Amino acid sequence: MERIRWGILGTGSIAHQFARGLRVLADAELVAVGSRTQVSAEAFAKEFKIPHAHASYEDLVADESVDVVYIATPHPFHLPNTVLCLRAGKAVLCEKPLTMNKREAQEMVRVAVEEKRFLMEAMWTRFLPVVVRVRELLSAGVIGEPRMVQADFGFRTTIEEDHRLFDRSLGGGGLLDVGVYAVSFASMVFGGPPKEISSLAHLGETGVDEQAAMVLGYEKGELALLASGIATETAQEARIMGTEGMIHLPGPFWQGKTLVLEHPGKKAKTIHLPYKGNGYNCEAEEVMQCMRAGRLESSVMTHRESIEIMDTLDRIRAQWELRYPMDEKGGVENG
Repeated sequence: MERIRWGILGTGSIAHQFARGLRVLADAELVAVGSRTQVSAEAFAKEFKIPHAHASYEDLVADESVDVVYIATPHPFHLPNTVLCLRAGKAVLCEKPLTMNKREAQEMVRVAVEEKRFLMEAMWTRFLPVVVRVRELLSAGVIGEPRMVQADFGFRTTIEEDHRLFDRSLGGGGLLDVGVYAVSFASMVFGGPPKEISSLAHLGETGVDEQAAMVLGYEKGELALLASGIATETAQEARIMGTEGMIHLPGPFWQGKTLVLEHPGKKAKTIHLPYKGNGYNCEAEEVMQCMRAGRLESSVMTHRESIEIMDTLDRIRAQWELRYPMDEKGGVENG
């Protein structure tokens, strides 16, 4: 494939961000968008000069000009929307979190494997140059053995009961919306899920987690200290403390272009790693590289890790007794 042809399912704010990111990739072509209404699809198509505007998701996945679909709908719709695409023979990049719970993630991956189609969770931070460098530094042992991670992502927004962030039926709250960045970052550093979890959350009037703090304990005693929120502004920083040094990602770490490397008794070294576009193009590049290589998943954001992250989020929610309607089909994992 010289040029890979993209479709976008959904027309919300994240869909706009992804469409802007694709603009900087010469080997990517945005050929179609699907919405629930013709008006919305045509408005989006006009803004980004997209040739095909579809008034239904079914029409989008039936479009033979589309190679891969970016799922940009709210969390509860990721599973049905992704399965629709996979069954239609499309590769999928699904917005984070992959699903609402572990059970849904397992089902999504099962369908992808069955259909032999590429699937990846759109944790775009993983593919930014600064985070790629973090993995390189860790692999090279530059800070010794990682022992502790600190990461937070919280922002303050006005409480609106009809907004998806405060709607429990839509997976509202800080954990799935922004806490997943911190949980995923810790998973990347320590290479797997936590053995133990201790967490607290404040559940607001609408029943969603407005702010939360989490301590994750790993097999060799490593610790991750994480925080998230939609009613509290945090520093949005990340730190990895090792036996011989520390890596600091200044806020906002989830879209950063700078890291600071610190060693005891030495002057800190600041490394700037700018990226073209808005950063969403980085995850799109990973998808296209995998597709050209004939791979069905990314080695950076594997199916297994996405499922493990959803399991961790389930275990955290279980401690808060926070359940979503879709949990009733299989239940939240306890632990």
